[in-house]
Amino acid sequence: MNQTRTPEHPTAGSHGQFKPPTPINEPILDYAPGSPERAALKAELERQSNQVVDIPLIIGGEEIHTEATFDVTSPHDHHHVLAKCHIGTRVEAEAAVEAARDAWSEWSMWAWQDRAAVLLKAAELLAGPWRAKLNAATMLGQSKTIYQAEIDAACELVDFWRFNCHFATKVYAEQPVSGVGVWNRLDHRPLEGFIYAISPFNFTAIGGNLTTAPALMGNVSIWKPSTTGVLGSYYVMKLLEEAGLPPGVVNFIPGDAAQISDVLLASPELAGIHFTGSTGTFQHLWKSVAQNLENYNAYPRLVGETGGKDFIVAHESADPQAVAVAMVRGAFEYQGQKCSAASRAYIPDTIWDEVRDRAVAMTKELKMGDPADFRNFVGAVIDRKSFDNIKSYLDYAERSEDSEILVGGGCDDSKGFFVEPTLVLAKDPKHKLMCEEIFGPILTIHVYDAGEWTETLDRVDETSPYALTGAVFARDRNAVRQAGARLRHAAGNYYVNDKPTGAVVGQQPFGGGRASGTNDKAGSVLNLLRWVSPRTIKETFDSPVDYRYPFMEAE
Repeated sequence: MNQTRTPEHPTAGSHGQFKPPTPINEPILDYAPGSPERAALKAELERQSNQVVDIPLIIGGEEIHTEATFDVTSPHDHHHVLAKCHIGTRVEAEAAVEAARDAWSEWSMWAWQDRAAVLLKAAELLAGPWRAKLNAATMLGQSKTIYQAEIDAACELVDFWRFNCHFATKVYAEQPVSGVGVWNRLDHRPLEGFIYAISPFNFTAIGGNLTTAPALMGNVSIWKPSTTGVLGSYYVMKLLEEAGLPPGVVNFIPGDAAQISDVLLASPELAGIHFTGSTGTFQHLWKSVAQNLENYNAYPRLVGETGGKDFIVAHESADPQAVAVAMVRGAFEYQGQKCSAASRAYIPDTIWDEVRDRAVAMTKELKMGDPADFRNFVGAVIDRKSFDNIKSYLDYAERSEDSEILVGGGCDDSKGFFVEPTLVLAKDPKHKLMCEEIFGPILTIHVYDAGEWTETLDRVDETSPYALTGAVFARDRNAVRQAGARLRHAAGNYYVNDKPTGAVVGQQPFGGGRASGTNDKAGSVLNLLRWVSPRTIKETFDSPVDYRYPFMEAE
């Protein structure tokens, strides 16, 4: 009698060297007047503006509603409540560990192509019917202009999912050579345990990647999104569910950071941390892991991208217009709230007047306000804490005898947390605003003697503990060569004659060193390698049956 037998392995009978679709970067839509994408987005902005979303925790596929919630508001209109988000505590963190454990036993055994299919499906959903929803949530919840939302919440996240599937094939294709009568293999296993994914407010795409890059390699994640970016993160989570991500593979727990971290960092099952955020927070996490090290089942993988004090340095041969545009775009897009944003600039005295006049004129033209008005170039900074911090630097610049505010400097929190794009001239290259991370729309500039080019390069390298992004502008090729050599370790993403922002997945793998993180390059094969634990397998087809070697036959 014929019987149908369910194979123990979920992909039994599926054979072949599978190749996912060749990835290409998702085209950036322009949202021009009259375009269908503009009409769809405007309608979605209106719809989301007129509702208050209930954001639960999602643990093991179940929506969890806790007793306490917090209001999610628009940074550009802090009286406008967009959502009420439930707050996770120790109890929910413990439940997430259990749910992740249960999901790991099956998900880690899925064939890689089945896991990839989920993310490729998510990419198609985001490129199509979910695009306006994610963009609108990012604009409203994080005060991004449509262009900044489009390159983040739509294009970059689609790119992460498509390119990571492509990069995974390179990981699995890495195999050793074999001798005669022997077959050597590498089994790229997922890590045992869960990945603690901690995402920031400033990029919706980052949360989607921090969780799913490890998941693609067979891991499970517990995701704590930033409370100020939680609306976009929630929609990413719901999108993944629609794409077919099984329950418990990613567990979504916004809430009390201290209570959640206490539970997850103490768990013996912590397999890794995938982090983007402040340097101080990452250092605290690292110290906590070190203190708990003997309690873990294995050494956790720590992958983090943190702060930056990103630079532009111009040679006297540089094009003044190109430098000025890079300063304005690099420093002020998304209100300077990018880890890669230009924060300090070094301009030679021989071209300073021209650069200054052009940069000041452009900065004065920038429109600021509600991102729903597509004429605006900048929105509001993310919250009260950020507003107060940035304002304190502007107050310092105004008081200091060593600095001058060239344009901007105004702050208004009456309706939203608005800070004018600001150019500050600093006489001292070690001025406070030249050295410290601000994370706001302030670019501090030092004018140097053009004859001190090499000394200035040394100053750029030594001023900041960070090494995330930087840019050099020069038409003199020898100057480009000199800067590239001297600043080799000053930035993990280094740009020649371009602004130090705007890394594209598959083109400029992103990450920095020194105090800027572990430089594991999000959106590259290097990052995926951190989420596997290879097992070497040697199979011998003609096993030795005599312990003696030929050299032993005679004296």
